[in-house]
Amino acid sequence: MTNFARRGFVVVAAGLIAAAMCGPPATAQTSRAKAKKSAAAQNNLATEEARRGDWSRWRGPNGDGISHETGLLQSWPADGPPLAWRVKGLGGGYASVAVQTGKIYTLGKVRDKTYLHCRSVEDGSEIWKSQVGSGGDPNGTPTADGDLVFGLTLGGDLFCCQSESGSLVWTKNFQRDFGVDATPGYGFSESPLVDGDRLICTPGGDDALLACLDKKSGEVIWKTKVEAGQLGNRGHDGAGYASIVISQAGGVKQYVTLTGKALVGVEADTGKLLWTYDRVANGTATIPTPIVEGDYVFASSGYGTGAALVKLNRSRSGVDAQEVYFLSGNKMQNHHGGMIHKDGFVYCGEGHNEGFPLCINSQTGKDAWRPGRGPGSGSAAVAYADGHLYFRYQDGTMALIEATPKAYKLKGKFKIASHNGESWPHPVIAGGKLYLRDQDELLCYDVKKK
Repeated sequence: MTNFARRGFVVVAAGLIAAAMCGPPATAQTSRAKAKKSAAAQNNLATEEARRGDWSRWRGPNGDGISHETGLLQSWPADGPPLAWRVKGLGGGYASVAVQTGKIYTLGKVRDKTYLHCRSVEDGSEIWKSQVGSGGDPNGTPTADGDLVFGLTLGGDLFCCQSESGSLVWTKNFQRDFGVDATPGYGFSESPLVDGDRLICTPGGDDALLACLDKKSGEVIWKTKVEAGQLGNRGHDGAGYASIVISQAGGVKQYVTLTGKALVGVEADTGKLLWTYDRVANGTATIPTPIVEGDYVFASSGYGTGAALVKLNRSRSGVDAQEVYFLSGNKMQNHHGGMIHKDGFVYCGEGHNEGFPLCINSQTGKDAWRPGRGPGSGSAAVAYADGHLYFRYQDGTMALIEATPKAYKLKGKFKIASHNGESWPHPVIAGGKLYLRDQDELLCYDVKKK
């Protein structure tokens, strides 16, 4: 990605790259070598998860919406792939699912209480359910990590449960334990990130924009402190609705997310704020999880905002964020369905509360294809597997679209067997199955090629 046209909009990082605790600072070359090794480990994890039929967290193991599954149907019959099973009892909510070692995890509100549900991949039968908080319909998807499962309720209850029994191990509350007074208008909605022995989350407060906890005990390791005005003047206070992803840009391991006021990068070791970019923030809800690719971050939000590509450069003062290009809201905006980066192109549903299929060149921001309305209506939640995009439309339409920049190719569509209002939860492809959460119901379709 060296041929991007730059427009000179530069946001200088806040903070330094700290290394005093571990002796002399590593050279940039050493840091880049470590970054490449870490990135390779992430890709290996994704491949291994696909081999096991797992999808351990929101938007998959790398948080990019990409499944490494192969041998899937390359087109769908008129009535869609076979429905393997369909179960009820999950309660209300827009959470998607996590899949690990034969178990499915999701969150739902049942009679004003929030439950973590554990179901069998074989038939959707209940293994256990555990009350983890109270409040409104949860939006966040659980994160499965071996013998532990983590999640966040709409009211800001961060929890850790045992995967075998559902027993609560520890819990924190964003308001009580992190002093957060700016609750997002639609509630806390992220899916926490597990990175080794740590859990990373976004309380969204001035004293804890991001926070890092020991995943086994819940003990706080670091918090990201921000000063007034440091995040810019756009957007809204507090956490956004995105989830954290890992970047190795500039040879610096960092956590990247879209908060209420800005796209940010935080040093993984210390929690120090490295850089900010606020042009993709809006005053209502900043939702899509950013895409990281090498030294670049692609981000977008709805409500008329737009999209941008930012290049991260290591500098003497830390990391600089440089705008490569910005696309105004009338050219590209992603509301809450997410985006996929594959082989140099970004695919998504475009438009505020719309899912118009779109493919752009990630290097230039120029359209590869833009066919118009598409097969469904409303927003579109998007995932990728085996050469294809899985579009789930707000009206309950599922579509299979070939992930190629050459032309828009619809390979099948069908109406979801259950439709209980807004069909928003993101699709999950794991173990040859397509999982679709629909409020109280969970549907499982067989998409394995026979």
